[in-house]
Amino acid sequence: MKLIITGGNGQLGKELQSILRKGFSEIGPIAKEYGDCTVLAVDIEDLDITDNRQTASFIEREKPDVVVNCAAMTNADMCEVERDTAYRANALGPANLAKACERIGAKLCHISTDYVFGGERNVPFSEYDFCNPKNIYGSTKYMGEVYIREFCSRYFILRTAWLYGYEGSNFVKTIRRLATENKTIKVVRDQVGNPTNANDLAHHILKVIRTEEYGIYHCTGNGICSWYDFAKEIVSFSGLDCAVQSCTTEEFPRPARRPAYSALENRMLRCTVGDEMRPWEDALRQYIHTLDEGEV
Repeated sequence: MKLIITGGNGQLGKELQSILRKGFSEIGPIAKEYGDCTVLAVDIEDLDITDNRQTASFIEREKPDVVVNCAAMTNADMCEVERDTAYRANALGPANLAKACERIGAKLCHISTDYVFGGERNVPFSEYDFCNPKNIYGSTKYMGEVYIREFCSRYFILRTAWLYGYEGSNFVKTIRRLATENKTIKVVRDQVGNPTNANDLAHHILKVIRTEEYGIYHCTGNGICSWYDFAKEIVSFSGLDCAVQSCTTEEFPRPARRPAYSALENRMLRCTVGDEMRPWEDALRQYIHTLDEGEV
C-alpha cells in the first residue's frame, strides 16, 4: 500500500506518521498491518492542494492507494477574515483531491469537523443529521464534504472535534501554560462538545482506510463536556495550583460564532469497524502523563 498524508506537518499528520513508525498507538497495535506500506507525508511547500493542476499531476505521478487529507485552514476566527483563503483550503482543496483520487481509483480519507452542525439541540449529532454551519470555517468544511461526495466514489469523511495532539499548539497546552502563569483563569461553560486525542483519531483512520466501508464517520472522544469542564480536568490532571472559573460566550466575543452544542455520536464507527475511542477523560490523562514524562 502507498499512503499519502497531506497536511503532514500538522498535529494529526504527525500523529499518523508516529503510529506508522512505532507500529502501535496508545489504544493498541494498529500499524502492524502496514509493514509493507510506503508513506509520503507532504505539506503546502510540497503540494498545494488548492492548485487543481498541481494536485492532479502529483497524484497521477505518485499513484497512491490512499490519500489522507489532514490539510485545512482550521483557525475559525481567521476564516471569517480570510474567506477566499478558507474556501480554497477547506472546499476547493478537497475537491481537487477527490477528482484526482477518482481518476486513479484511490481511496480518499478526509478530516472534517463538528462545526458543520449548528448546535440547536442537546443530544449528540449522528452522521445522518442535517448540517447547518454557523460560521465560515464550518461552511467551507461542509462544502469540502459535498465536493468529495460528488467527485469521489471511494471516500471516508471523518468528522472530529476539539482535537489535541503532541505536535504544535492546542487547547490543552494553552490551558496548562495559562494555569502555570496565573492563579485564576476563566473558561466558557456554554459551549459543549467532545475532546479528542489525536492519537485516538489517527488509530481509527488507520483502521478505516484498510476497509471498503465508505461513507461519513464521527470520530471523537467518548463523553461530552464543556470547555470549562475540559479545562478543569486539564488543570487537575496536571497538578497545577490554579482556580478555573466559568464564564459565558458573551463575555469572550470572537469573530467566528461558535455552536453552543456540537457533540457528536460515533454511530458509524460502532456499526462498522468498531468504536475504540477512549472516554475523553482517560485519553486526556494519558496525554498529560506523556507530556509530563517527556515521552513525546
